[in-house]
Amino acid sequence: MLHLQLSINTCVKLVIFQGCDGSVLLDDTITLQGEKSATPNVDSLKGFEIIDSIKNKVESDCPGVVSCADILAIAARDSTVLVGGPDWEMYLGRKDSKTASYELANSNLPVPSEGILPIITKFLYQGLSVTDMVALSGSHTIGVARCQNYRARIYGDYTVTADQSTASESYLNDLRASCPAAGGDDDTVAPMDNVTPNLFDNSYYQILLRGEGLLNSDQEMYSSFLGVQTKQLVLQYAHDPLAFFHQFAQSMVAMGNITNAVDGGEVRRSCRFVNT
Repeated sequence: MLHLQLSINTCVKLVIFQGCDGSVLLDDTITLQGEKSATPNVDSLKGFEIIDSIKNKVESDCPGVVSCADILAIAARDSTVLVGGPDWEMYLGRKDSKTASYELANSNLPVPSEGILPIITKFLYQGLSVTDMVALSGSHTIGVARCQNYRARIYGDYTVTADQSTASESYLNDLRASCPAAGGDDDTVAPMDNVTPNLFDNSYYQILLRGEGLLNSDQEMYSSFLGVQTKQLVLQYAHDPLAFFHQFAQSMVAMGNITNAVDGGEVRRSCRFVNT
């Protein structure tokens, strides 16, 4: 089964740059530096070989028709359903980008240390609302984060936002034991939803209510004094899983429809390389 963190979070990341166009799938070549090694993506997105396998099968049966971008979008939906999440209908016919931008991937993608306002701005720039941002962040109910990306959080304001409970203290101690403050073990990973890490549900939002969000960028949606609207949405989705599922499906459709391949696009024969 395709890892949900690749399928959903890849499309979430791509939309901040130039749309859900498969640009992150491109490998480095002599003339093109891809986005896979950009700081927000490195060691974060996995499973590219599964996309390759799907693409090879599709090309074998129906050459030159189904784009890599469409494969990602379909995989995002089907992976969500397979782990208990909602289903949705989607537009198909996306084109694959013939370019990638390492520089823009580094500058335009949200990072875990970012505050609430810069992240909102990046979503609004693409025509997505604050509601879309909070709902799409719910994809973190599946997937893991690297120690490098949550170290500052667990040695910073975690104790300020989290409940002063025995369970919360034990969880924090476990995180610190595998992610030392002095550095090292950067590639150690922890689930962003430590309650039901393999189930698509609303426990991610309940974790934020307890102040135990693993990433600063997640916890800011509930704890930041600037997040008036985001806090209300976190509360709603924490208490109403059906409302979360409904909005997540709508927001995935909205995000998947951003397909502005700036170069006109193509249907790649291989997801790793532009056609020649």
